[in-house]
Amino acid sequence: MRRALPDLAWTLLLAVLVALAPAAMKALFHQASVSYLSLASNAMSLAVLALSWDLLARTGQLSLAHAAFYGAGAYSAAILAKLTGVPLFLALPIGGLVAALLALGLGSVTLRLRGIYFAIATLAFSEVLKAVVQEIPTGVAGGAAGLNVPPLFRPHFVPGAMQRWEIAFLRNADYFYVYGGLLVLAILVSTIAQRSRLKAAFTAVRTNEAVAAVMGVRPARAKLLAFVLSSALVGTLGALEAERLGSVIPDGTFAISTTVFALVTPIFGGLYTTLGPILGAGVLSAVEETLRRTFAEGYLIGYGIVLVASILFMPRGLVGLANRLARRRGPPPPGEDEAVRTASDPGAAESGEAP
Repeated sequence: MRRALPDLAWTLLLAVLVALAPAAMKALFHQASVSYLSLASNAMSLAVLALSWDLLARTGQLSLAHAAFYGAGAYSAAILAKLTGVPLFLALPIGGLVAALLALGLGSVTLRLRGIYFAIATLAFSEVLKAVVQEIPTGVAGGAAGLNVPPLFRPHFVPGAMQRWEIAFLRNADYFYVYGGLLVLAILVSTIAQRSRLKAAFTAVRTNEAVAAVMGVRPARAKLLAFVLSSALVGTLGALEAERLGSVIPDGTFAISTTVFALVTPIFGGLYTTLGPILGAGVLSAVEETLRRTFAEGYLIGYGIVLVASILFMPRGLVGLANRLARRRGPPPPGEDEAVRTASDPGAAESGEAP
């Protein structure tokens, strides 16, 4: 428990910064703060996506089903809003619950597979789920055209008391708070998994399932737990994104790019850590926006070059690079936690080598 206290303190600090950020942005940037809040929400969305994927990756499973759970959460919120008029805030946890239940069913069958076989099975599940949604009667799920989703927040303009752009600011600020809350929740889940017995169980399963079973770890249960937790976070995010964007369509909501971003971001930031996916999301979001504004046409080519170069020259991500530079500058301070020093170096940790 003591080891988790510093992480909880940093999480609390992040929550405070999220609470203060909109007012600070408005004071500093005025009308431009509307765009900055939107960009920050996008970065936090990517961080939640990356943290959720990394949580499952700690058990050694390569899942390509994130688009399926994201879409399940989004369509759950959209259909509930259309058919039942359920309060929009309640649709968020329901989206996470639907995704978790799907993961429970899928994981019970497919988590016996390993490596590329599990990856192919989860990718196929995403495509099957998209096809199923398209075949649902148009009056329920909208068919190929999708559904419109009512916004979660509807600020009202007060003539004489505010300017027009402040409507967009209030809306983006409200969504910023919700994204921030979801990110804090994802960090807490990741921290608990990293600082509890789950870390040892996940690492043992990732390293060698047979040895883990001999040690008393139940590999199937550990992988299923990680799969369900990961999917619940993604489903909640999908429901929130549906209400923010205002619509869901099968091709966009179940897009494979969602899975690709979920996979690439933690690899770029540093696998099997809490900090790595967050750093990766922040840097990649900034790089993407910079390239988009600099090269309106073909900016994705530059984005791809950045990703390829980072994988070639930073195989352990930003966290691994930072640790390597810190070791070159001098010996670690006495009493430094071994787990912290090897968190971004899973190969060394699993082989028993010194970092």
